Amino acid sequence: MLADELKGELARILPARACCRRAELAGLVHAAARRDVSTLDLATLRVARHLAASVGISLPPADLGTERGAGHGRHHLRLPLDLPEITAWRWEAASAHDRRAFLRGLLLSASISFARSGPHVEFVLRDGVQARRLRAQLAGVQVRAGLIRRRERHVVYVKGQEEIANLLRLAGAGRALLDLEADRVARDVRNRLNRLLNAEEANLDRTVRAADRQLQAIRQLAASGELERLSEGLRETARARALQPDADLDTLASSLGISRSAANHRLRRLVALAAGARGDAAEASSPARSPR
Repeated sequence: MLADELKGELARILPARACCRRAELAGLVHAAARRDVSTLDLATLRVARHLAASVGISLPPADLGTERGAGHGRHHLRLPLDLPEITAWRWEAASAHDRRAFLRGLLLSASISFARSGPHVEFVLRDGVQARRLRAQLAGVQVRAGLIRRRERHVVYVKGQEEIANLLRLAGAGRALLDLEADRVARDVRNRLNRLLNAEEANLDRTVRAADRQLQAIRQLAASGELERLSEGLRETARARALQPDADLDTLASSLGISRSAANHRLRRLVALAAGARGDAAEASSPARSPR
């Protein structure tokens, strides 16, 4: 899901009540130092003009400004909205549906990212008191937000699947909410599949290494003549492993008609006997110490 798709869905929502339209306008201008809509997005500006016209507010044409950054300028559109009925809007006195409309306006003016690391929404404000108030307002509708200082701005940010989903639900972005949930399910499935594949690969690697040790032990015992002096069960297990070098423990046990634990015990016994024989041979071939 792209941020443009979310803002496009929000832009297509026209509140039925005039009070909600005023609340959404208040959300659009909330982060500005001047009481205007300043945006890089033509669709957001169009929403502002449409909302203003729907409540009988006559507006001048938007002007084109330049926002200076690090070595470059960004052109943005600015629409004056310095109107008492908009700038005097207060969250504390608003109804639940007005608050939802205000949040929708906030999202239209926010910086939104849907990266692989997870969804992220930022509201950039110039005033620290205003930023702390917005954080408290979001907490009041069960949306947990953080607050950081970035250069001369105060950034209220919301991140995490659950918090973003709650914010979208409040703003009425049903389609974006479904897309976000679908992305979460797909990501969970991919992560679970990767864990299963990694576990299977690790199990296969352990099986191959164990079988290699067992085959080396069997060849050593056969070469030294020790294998023929072992019990029938151990000899039978050694023959089964030699005939099925790639079989896992369950398959090997099934072919022998014994339990998995019994097959594992016999194979461990073969490896231990071969290791003991190597130790005895190494000790016998080492030169005797001369007495002091």
